[in-house]
Amino acid sequence: MGPLNHVLLHPDRRIGADLERWVNVSRGGTPLRMAGDDPVRVREQVRFAELRGLGGSGFPVWKKWDAVAAESGKPDKWLVVNGNEDEPGTFKDRMLLEETPHQVVEGALIAALAVGANRVVFYINPDLARSLASLKLALEQWQASPLLPKGIELTLLPGSGHYIGGEETAAMEWIEGKFPFPRGKPPYPAQVGVHGCPTLINNVETLAHVPHIVMNGPEWFRAQGRNGANGTKLYSLSGDVLHPGVYELPMGTPLRELIFEHGGGLLSGKPLKAIFTGGPSNTLLTPADLDVPLDFDSLRARGGSLGTGAMIVISEGTGVVKRVAEYVRFFAHSSCGQCPPCKSGTATLSRLLDRIDTGRGTLDDLATLENLCAMLPGSGRCHLLSGVVQLLDSSFRHFHHEYRNALR
Repeated sequence: MGPLNHVLLHPDRRIGADLERWVNVSRGGTPLRMAGDDPVRVREQVRFAELRGLGGSGFPVWKKWDAVAAESGKPDKWLVVNGNEDEPGTFKDRMLLEETPHQVVEGALIAALAVGANRVVFYINPDLARSLASLKLALEQWQASPLLPKGIELTLLPGSGHYIGGEETAAMEWIEGKFPFPRGKPPYPAQVGVHGCPTLINNVETLAHVPHIVMNGPEWFRAQGRNGANGTKLYSLSGDVLHPGVYELPMGTPLRELIFEHGGGLLSGKPLKAIFTGGPSNTLLTPADLDVPLDFDSLRARGGSLGTGAMIVISEGTGVVKRVAEYVRFFAHSSCGQCPPCKSGTATLSRLLDRIDTGRGTLDDLATLENLCAMLPGSGRCHLLSGVVQLLDSSFRHFHHEYRNALR
């Protein structure tokens, strides 16, 4: 992949690792003061803004915030800033951490004040060396600044290096010093989180929006969206496009606009074949979906998912079976092994896909793949196995002929 484009709509998001410049942009830390003075109002602003989790779930942020705020009686409340970003095709959070770390830190501090958290952990993929360095410098500046609210402890913690470590309960396990095995739910982190204390877990991109919502108001945020969606979204665009990169665009921007206007169209002018949406653990879109608005609800209505906002474009001439086999191999390797159906299921799916992709597969292999996809969903503690099946089901639906043509 060539150089990535980083396009951010709002000029104040371009402030890098200089706390003084960031504070001047945010008018002397006004959002932070508002959170300290009136946490209930700040939670209401986030609710009325209809901000949703941008790490992939799309869950309403205010519900998590209110649940943690309602808890009491424990020695600590924790906020985990989830920056474990490790899925193929997703690279938005690292851009925020590298180029604009202060809005992430201030967003985290506002969230901590709004829910009463006193322990804030920045949980970052250990392979993102530039992100870690930029965030480390930003945290040092905050810790030396009178703007840092009293009683809040900031910690930078590199993650385990495991893909599964991005699952929110696995992150809590790692913070406690254990292997990042996902936990069963319930109980949910808001009630029983890190060391048994109430815990709020939000994605880096989610928290980066918070200072802007508090400063400008929920109506301003909602007005940034299009086609009935709210706010803006960072889309990670990669694959067979002329201008791959991170694009901050209105939530609800049509897929066609992202690929052909901002991405410059396809390499060598080839026709579009498919798009892996939200990272490869989701669904495939085809040229028939080019006018779909890129937001949680519009994609769900088509049986898809926005996920992290990653869009991996493939052109005609690229084999779908080969690409699916590569991604399933990644997920099989990434299974933590805690749930036998996931560990053995993903390994079997990967082995069958490799046989088919290399021309050694049979009709029985394809039938076994399809049967496993009907049996496996929901049999693991986290979303990994279900995401793999979602990808396979989507590829069968649109490109079943390619699987059959690959059989011996």
